Amino acid sequence: MAAKIVPVIMAGGKGTRLWPLSRAQAPKQFIQFIGEKTLFQNTLLRASDPELYEAPIVVTNEEFRFLVAEQARELGIKLAAVLLEPVARNTAAAVAAAATLAHELFDKDAIIQVLASDHEIVAGEAYFDCIRIARKAAANGSLVTFGITPTEPATGYGYIEIGKPLSSGAHEVKRFIEKPVREKAEEMIAAGGFYWNSGIFMFPVAELISELHEHAPDVLKAASKAVSKASRDLDFTRLDAEHFAKSPDISIDYALMEKTGKAAVVPSPFSWSDLGSWDAVWKTGSRDENGNLTTGEATLVNTKNSLVMSHGVHLAVQGLSDIAVIASEDAVYVGHLKDSQDVGKLVKLLAAHKPTAKLTQTHPTSYRPWGGYTSVLNGDRFQVKRIFVLPGKKLSLQKHHHRSEHWIVVKGTAEVTIGENVQMLRENESVYIPLGEVHRLANPGKIVLELIEVQTGSYLGEDDIIRLVDEFGRS
Repeated sequence: MAAKIVPVIMAGGKGTRLWPLSRAQAPKQFIQFIGEKTLFQNTLLRASDPELYEAPIVVTNEEFRFLVAEQARELGIKLAAVLLEPVARNTAAAVAAAATLAHELFDKDAIIQVLASDHEIVAGEAYFDCIRIARKAAANGSLVTFGITPTEPATGYGYIEIGKPLSSGAHEVKRFIEKPVREKAEEMIAAGGFYWNSGIFMFPVAELISELHEHAPDVLKAASKAVSKASRDLDFTRLDAEHFAKSPDISIDYALMEKTGKAAVVPSPFSWSDLGSWDAVWKTGSRDENGNLTTGEATLVNTKNSLVMSHGVHLAVQGLSDIAVIASEDAVYVGHLKDSQDVGKLVKLLAAHKPTAKLTQTHPTSYRPWGGYTSVLNGDRFQVKRIFVLPGKKLSLQKHHHRSEHWIVVKGTAEVTIGENVQMLRENESVYIPLGEVHRLANPGKIVLELIEVQTGSYLGEDDIIRLVDEFGRS
């Protein structure tokens, strides 16, 4: 019986080209673009068949750890490990660390599949046929990548030219090609035998470690030391910062795949997009008879071949073609779909100016391991928030030096601790927490607790918080 595959899901990226929905602290993999699941959750589901897969290893960072844990919990999917990168070091170090851990947690003959958490994939029969071919090739000692059948002369992807067929059904890699100019891309598609480089891999762990030792020893040494010196924090594994930072900042493609003599590629006809731009989202989604893809509240008149997405406001679009109109809670982007690749430049401009920098970092709604909050209104010495707490969760026991708080319950039941006093609040009831008083909020009920919080004081920043007891390891 063939060995099960260990999924290694890369979930630490901070994509900027899907702004204003994707932001540094809430990137695209954790956001619902189209449908009820996030891209990260869909990635977990694709690798959830227990006949084919082991529990996944997720590689992410400190900021996203609770998003990873909560979105996996929502699906009821148990994770083998969540590896926290202390610094960004591209994919080579992340893959090397995950492979080292997989070698410890699973069989020495383990096979890992490296998956990006922000790809849109139709996981039908064609997809799983490719997975099985890749597993067979990996079991034979190949380092396998997936080459997507191109549907257009795209210039945003690298390409792979396939070589001789292998007994597994995969092919040798003849060569990797950098992102081409359009004329070159058209020539390759016309010639045939060229595929998009998907960034999806299947590796036999033992051979991967051996090839890294030969071709990228600095990467392997830094990553393996970071794993051996790692510390446990709740359900997370923190890679040792000193050793991990010593790894070269390089992709697995450059560090290994373009150097190894064991590279193989599986020609893959399944539907795939890296959703790297609004243009890609428009192409991937289900469009109406006018070529429009619309989500959220929107009214379109005499508008064609456009992407209109709203999170929170009603958009009215009239007399336009080939555009993207994207509304988040606090910002709107309007631009030509053909210019989607340049949104990252716009984000850099916003980030460079103090009045707009926050728009690139966070959303008005922030998620925490216990639930989250939405900033409703900010003024001089006051702030209004909507707080939601998941059933059975509690915030840290805390106090503030510069603000008082008023809580009004609008839904559910709240257990409120103020000093030595514990009381229950129900809908339409309220409580006052004086400045400097130790307090805690918990949801003992079975439905989400919602309340309105009014803060008043001389300083209302999130860093005015002293955690005394915290079940999420933040005190």
